[in-house]
Amino acid sequence: MRGRLVIAAGALAMALTPGVAWAAHDGGAQESGSYGAEAPTSQESSHPGEGVPGYELVTLPNTNVPNFQRRTVYCPDGKKVLGGGAEARGNTAILVGSFPTDDGTGWIGLGRQTDTNNVGISVFVICANA
Repeated sequence: MRGRLVIAAGALAMALTPGVAWAAHDGGAQESGSYGAEAPTSQESSHPGEGVPGYELVTLPNTNVPNFQRRTVYCPDGKKVLGGGAEARGNTAILVGSFPTDDGTGWIGLGRQTDTNNVGISVFVICANA
C-alpha cells in the first residue's frame, strides 16, 4: 500500500508541474483486454485532491493476466490524467511498467512473475476536470 501511494503521489506531483498537459479520453473508464476482470471503480473525493476541481481516482482492480499483458484504465469523459500507478501481485511478481497511454488519456500497468505464466495487476489513474 505504501509503495502504491508513493507512486501515485510522485505521479501527481509530476503532473502538476507547469507545462504538463493531458487530453481527456472520450471513451470513459475502461480496460484493455478481456480476461474477465472487474469493471474499473471510481471514487470522487474533495479530500485527497482538495483544490483540484473534479479530482477522481479510477481503479482497475487486481486481476490475473498473462505475463506482460497490458492493463489500461482511462479517465471518464471530460476529465484529464494527472498521474497514475500500478501494482503487480504474486509471490514472485515484478512490476515491469507503469506509464501513461501514448495519447495521455489513461494509465497502463504490466508485470510478470518468474515462476508462473500469469501475474496479478492493478492499475490506478488520477483524473481531474479538463
